[in-house]
Amino acid sequence: MSYNEAKQAYARFGVDTDAAIAKLKEIPVSLHCWQGDDVRGFDTDPSKPLTGGIQTTGNYPGRAATPEQLMADIDEVLKLVPGKMKLNLHASYAIFEDGEWADRDRLEPKHFRRWVEFCRERGLGCDFNPTFFSHEKCDPLTLSSPDPETRRFWIDHGRACIRIASYLAEELGEPCVMNIWTGDGFKDVPGDRMGPRMRYKESIDAILEEPYDFTKVKPCVESKVFGIGVEAFTAGSAEFSLSYAAFNRDKCIPLMDNGHYHPTEVVSDKIPALLTFFPEIALHVTRPIRWDSDHVVAYDDETREIAKEIIRCGAERVDIALDFFDAGINRIAAWVVGTRNLEKALLFALLQPADELKKLQDESRFTELLALQEELKTLPFSDVWAAFCEAEGVPAGYEWMDEVKAYEQKILEERR
Repeated sequence: MSYNEAKQAYARFGVDTDAAIAKLKEIPVSLHCWQGDDVRGFDTDPSKPLTGGIQTTGNYPGRAATPEQLMADIDEVLKLVPGKMKLNLHASYAIFEDGEWADRDRLEPKHFRRWVEFCRERGLGCDFNPTFFSHEKCDPLTLSSPDPETRRFWIDHGRACIRIASYLAEELGEPCVMNIWTGDGFKDVPGDRMGPRMRYKESIDAILEEPYDFTKVKPCVESKVFGIGVEAFTAGSAEFSLSYAAFNRDKCIPLMDNGHYHPTEVVSDKIPALLTFFPEIALHVTRPIRWDSDHVVAYDDETREIAKEIIRCGAERVDIALDFFDAGINRIAAWVVGTRNLEKALLFALLQPADELKKLQDESRFTELLALQEELKTLPFSDVWAAFCEAEGVPAGYEWMDEVKAYEQKILEERR
């Protein structure tokens, strides 16, 4: 079927495919740099294991080990994914030059100058994350530690990151979402749950005392149900993080990662619940398998439902970022598959006759609602996707894999 025929098929249901494509081109998605190097960063010894609730599995050849390699890999991804991209950095990706090194509490905007140049040359905005893991000063707690010296170090790190986020926003002309997440918690049942949470709250309060323009820097608090080594208790639980954001809505927003909940919970339902009360929220889109395993995003039911709620509730109110890391497969392919699947889900959502579906629901015409929802699943979506990719100058189908294989043979195999 041609695009014109697909356009007519959707028009029968009141859907303008041209308008859907135009809208998708304006929805930014933040591409996470850490897929390319297994969350290693450049500020610590790469021979040491990841700690603090982070673990990457697999040992596929070709991991990026230098800023130059990581930037080259990101460029390869950008050639193969459609849509408006931002870059998402962790503080551990600071680039030190001329033999300089600074610990995380002393990071400065200059340590991200090369990333600004990279983004500016490619027309990308940039989001940012303090790195509260894989560091000798995780004791193993950070912002919730009972040790004042440990807390002070990580508070100073968070404040430094706000200054860096301000720099990124000013230099690139786009708001910078700065996400606060820690793996603070306990492996077994704690003797005190309140103390760590009170310290965590006070530490975030102290971080957010650093001056910033809330229209340009968007601090987030991200929740988590549990993780590796913190199976029994996490300080930044959903209740804690949402409550903190609600009581500080003039200075931060909540961030939901769809891997950070119990297996029977779905973030798609939480999006409209939060947007009932918050003017803006942030998302990390991943694919949990039984727990927060950060698998490559699939074009599955929940990803499509998340995308539907983003579109229905107003995409301008949701800051979308990807968050997965798989070292068991080609890392470039992982990036491309996950990013394209999120873009597919957003396009699928834009091709829904939302007003008609709402009308059927409000009029209790549930038979017609179900029938229409099912009919929409078999409309010629792939032809609209192909038209979007063509307009963006990227491959529409599986031919992108040929490019990835060529890059692996030419570039990645040299890194063995």
